[in-house]
Amino acid sequence: MLPLSFVTAAVMLAVWFPLTTLWHQQSEIDTTSAQIASIARQSQNLNDQARSVSTKAAEEMLARAQYQLVAPGQSLIQVLPGNGSGYVSQSTGDPGLQPVVAPLSATTVDALPVSIHRAAHGSVTKFLSRFVRTLEFWR
Repeated sequence: MLPLSFVTAAVMLAVWFPLTTLWHQQSEIDTTSAQIASIARQSQNLNDQARSVSTKAAEEMLARAQYQLVAPGQSLIQVLPGNGSGYVSQSTGDPGLQPVVAPLSATTVDALPVSIHRAAHGSVTKFLSRFVRTLEFWR
């Protein structure tokens, strides 16, 4: 039994451990070669894109589409999409995109959204208190 255990230990040291090391190294080599192939494909795609935009027409198209540039002597006109009613949606956060208020209804604070109503109410009371303090000399 003792000689068989020595033979088994010798086989494991001579064959099994080097083979597992070689197997792990081969899997790492395969992974690395797959990454290299992927990077080579990406590089080829980028080179193709660079060649496709290197023409004068492609440069002008790219400048117009992505950077809103125009040739000298031309002017840029942008038509913004509407929502059908002619006004921009009330849900946008930019107050510059809100529809114009009629002058007759501009004095009513109730027509404003809640957050603007609170801010306007606070600013109106602050303004009135400052205004009254400046007019105290009339008393």
